[in-house]
Amino acid sequence: MTSIALAEWLQLWLDTDSDQPAYHQLYLLFRKAILTGKLPPDSRLPASRLLAKDLGIARNTIIQVYEQLALEGYVHATTGKGTFVADVSQDSIEDGPAGETAASPNVAPYPSLSQRGVRLVHRLGFSNRQQGAFMSGVPDISEFPFKTWQRIQNKRWRNQPEDLLGYAPAGGYEPLRHAISAYVNSARSVNSSARQVIITTGIHQGVDVITRLLTEPGDLVWIEEPSYWGLRNLLLSSGLRVKGIAVDAEGLNPDPQQMKHPPKLIVITPSHQYPLGMVMSLSRRRMLLEYAHQHGCWIVEDDYDSEFRFGSRPLQSLQGLDEWGRVLYAGSFSKMMYPGLRTGYLVVPVPLADHFANAVAELYREGRLMTQANLAEFLAEGYLSSHVRRVRNLYASRRQCLIHAIQRRYGNSLEIIGDDAGLHLVLGLPDGVDDMAIAHMALQRGIIVRPLSDYYLDGRQAKKGLLLGFGCVSEEQINAAFPTLGEVIDAALAKIS
Repeated sequence: MTSIALAEWLQLWLDTDSDQPAYHQLYLLFRKAILTGKLPPDSRLPASRLLAKDLGIARNTIIQVYEQLALEGYVHATTGKGTFVADVSQDSIEDGPAGETAASPNVAPYPSLSQRGVRLVHRLGFSNRQQGAFMSGVPDISEFPFKTWQRIQNKRWRNQPEDLLGYAPAGGYEPLRHAISAYVNSARSVNSSARQVIITTGIHQGVDVITRLLTEPGDLVWIEEPSYWGLRNLLLSSGLRVKGIAVDAEGLNPDPQQMKHPPKLIVITPSHQYPLGMVMSLSRRRMLLEYAHQHGCWIVEDDYDSEFRFGSRPLQSLQGLDEWGRVLYAGSFSKMMYPGLRTGYLVVPVPLADHFANAVAELYREGRLMTQANLAEFLAEGYLSSHVRRVRNLYASRRQCLIHAIQRRYGNSLEIIGDDAGLHLVLGLPDGVDDMAIAHMALQRGIIVRPLSDYYLDGRQAKKGLLLGFGCVSEEQINAAFPTLGEVIDAALAKIS
């Protein structure tokens, strides 16, 4: 990165109205640039006087930042030559050697936090904003059949359900476990019994209990590259060695060298890869199952957004093809119903079923039996299937509206990726564009997008793009908001032309 480009990047993210001192903001920005490879090892930092002039701040502020970075080992100064970025690849939480990540003792300052805590909060991805153009991964809550749900709920309250006001039994509410088993067996070709279904609060809790029961700190885990930051951060915070495995048009694609080192867990989204959207081919699925069987790996199948497919039907679940009991299937109702329901499930191999049921009860002391009972009836009476069919058509129309908006402005000059299913698509951008800067600038104008590069474990391999959600965005909002986003994108494209 040139001195001019660095100054422009810092100016973009430096918030002069923030209560946080400029010194601390700059320190965090420099550290992020170093850890993600934006400032590679041995690159020279701008002279403090020059950078201070470009940013319009006191030179002492820059000197203080450089001194702090040097103290923590991020840079080293050479008298008469300047300040240079150190090789921190061994310590980087985000970018270890060849994309493999481990704990770092030098990512401070996080006062009083354990190293596990540091790993958790170092790279947060959640957002307090959950609605608006173009928030990804959120359904249209206004379309939920509230009256049906309320009728089911009121009936239970009228019957004085004392038995539904205590802690949940191990594994969850028995009728719901039966209803989920019947649903996933029919809709996703899963092979399950009610005993194998473990009720959770969602995918995060499901993966959390999997790591607690099936891994030890330091175990190797494969994730897709790119992949969902939420699960990636959960795995990192558990002290696991996380390796990003590239995906191609057929899904997860480990190379021969990587396959020489079998992981303990393989976490994948085979039915709708998140965030790029491809479906794992049948041959790749069979290869992965055979590999897991031979080497004793566990496969975590996150069946993300499989219900919302706008062309052909997806292949059956990976779990449905598993002959050896190596797949743990995870799902939730957040996208099909509403996120605040906080209800998901695991389908685990029979030998693990009782252990997982007991562990969830012991670790989390689950309740929410009233919600689980309502959901059991909602499923058993076919209301969920009816709701999904209806909103699938709605989302398909919004998806097409967004595609038209993109093509009206850009024709075929920007690639549209992963639009065959789910509640978002990816708008590809040229390699030289800073998609994080676009997301930041768009937010200043009331537009929510996620940068594709933020989904990569190894920032040096990141492709550029924007995740554009359409599930919770009406066609009117799409047509009104995209021109504003287009202005931000055009400004970024002009910088590299």
